[in-house]
Amino acid sequence: MIQLENISKTFGTGPYEVNAIQNVSLSIGRGEIFGIIGFSGAGKSTLVRCINLLETPTSGRVTVDGQELTALSQKELRTARKRIGMIFQHFNLMRSRTVFGNVAFPLKGSGLSKQETAEKVRELLKLVDIAEKENAYPGQLSGGQKQRVAIARALANDPKVLLCDEATSALDPQTTKSILQLLQKLNKQLGITVVVITHEMAVIKEICGRVAVMEKGQVVEQGEVFSIFASPREPVTRDFIRTTSNLQKIEGLLAEDSPVTRLKPGEMVVRLTYVQKNVSEPLISTVSRKFDIDLNIIFSDIEIVQDAPIGGTVAILSGERGQMTEAMDYLIEKNVGVEVIADAGAAS
Repeated sequence: MIQLENISKTFGTGPYEVNAIQNVSLSIGRGEIFGIIGFSGAGKSTLVRCINLLETPTSGRVTVDGQELTALSQKELRTARKRIGMIFQHFNLMRSRTVFGNVAFPLKGSGLSKQETAEKVRELLKLVDIAEKENAYPGQLSGGQKQRVAIARALANDPKVLLCDEATSALDPQTTKSILQLLQKLNKQLGITVVVITHEMAVIKEICGRVAVMEKGQVVEQGEVFSIFASPREPVTRDFIRTTSNLQKIEGLLAEDSPVTRLKPGEMVVRLTYVQKNVSEPLISTVSRKFDIDLNIIFSDIEIVQDAPIGGTVAILSGERGQMTEAMDYLIEKNVGVEVIADAGAAS
């Protein structure tokens, strides 16, 4: 559905030149929910604006639904853009218009009669669960309600692609979840391709199938969300994952010499992480029985991502040293990542 080939975008000239995007290539499938993540200044918002040519790339080609946008005239581009909806962090609603008026605005010049426009607007408001607010003004709405109106407006011209630029960043966690569920519903119901731009890994984890990680204007890593979470290659990706996982707290507790992590001779602290989709056995209880060792769980952070468990456990292992080693080897054979964080040495 979306093909970006060697996209670069430069702002300014000479000593003031900024390379916002450098040679980015991405392929996004029809009907996919695709995430693009990066910290502030990574270039992700500039990249998404190149998809609908709100920003014209300095070089490279953009093709959407088989049509090369970078080769179109301004008039042709205006027509093509109607098939690409976009929603933003701050909603961008017109304060002087009602909810109905905001959603109806993109339909001006569409050829629909007044009655057909009204029917379409009400249908869209119903689709995004805000039909009862059609006569309200944006100032009377909550953040989540405003974003629902913005989504309805973005859908007015029956787009095949919906671009979401930090669409949940201004919302509280509960509202964020409801908006993400709405995007999933629209993706399934309408078959619309959704591109999610965010700096929050939790958003990617919630709804995306694949993700591209950006840093300094480049895509440094991309792939299935599960694979990226399970085996991140790049430091920036690992930094993102730390923001959503309790499993990183162990280093802080050890540095503080917390009573929770004080080890007796022979004990060790291990971090166990799921790195394959096929991990489904009750491994903690299995190794405890099979190797006659104790696992005292300090943290556990396991979620379901793409229908498979991901995350892991931090535990203190105690028992006979040879049995502990065999238990760790067994876990590795079962596709569990095993990392020894602290080791009190062999029991005396």
